[in-house]
Amino acid sequence: MAVKIRLKRLGKIRVPQYRIVVVDSRKKRDGKVLEEIGKYHPKEDPSYIDVVSERVQYWLGVGAQPSEAVEAILKITGDWQKFKGEPGTEGTLKVKEPKRSKLDIFNEALKEAASEPKGAAVTARKKSEKAEKVEAPAEETPAAAPAEPTAEAAEADAAATEAETAESTEA
Repeated sequence: MAVKIRLKRLGKIRVPQYRIVVVDSRKKRDGKVLEEIGKYHPKEDPSYIDVVSERVQYWLGVGAQPSEAVEAILKITGDWQKFKGEPGTEGTLKVKEPKRSKLDIFNEALKEAASEPKGAAVTARKKSEKAEKVEAPAEETPAAAPAEPTAEAAEADAAATEAETAESTEA
């Protein structure tokens, strides 16, 4: 039986993911396999390659022939050089940087938020003079003052508001 080490395609359209498998050479591409010895995801950056080196060495030792694509993958991982006895057994495999943990990201954002100024982001509205004058007499009146305003007080308030509106239109 002629044994091959080749790729078995998985995944969706335009998102290929391969398994590196040991299979009888007469079987279909995605047919029954003897053993799965690795994974290869070419669309990731850098490509994800995971090979069980011990099993690869075994199958190469008993005469399994790798396909061209698998041979290139084995050269990247350094397994082909190890089998042939050539230098460079460490390979040239690039590994993706580990993702930062969410806890670290949160703590960093928390420190940045603590260092920001505590003042309001929006400036306070400037009170109009009319509102200030209305509030000031209300604060000055004693508690014993009569609750009903006199007619003279009402006329004085009306005159004051008319004067303020006339000043604001002129300005």
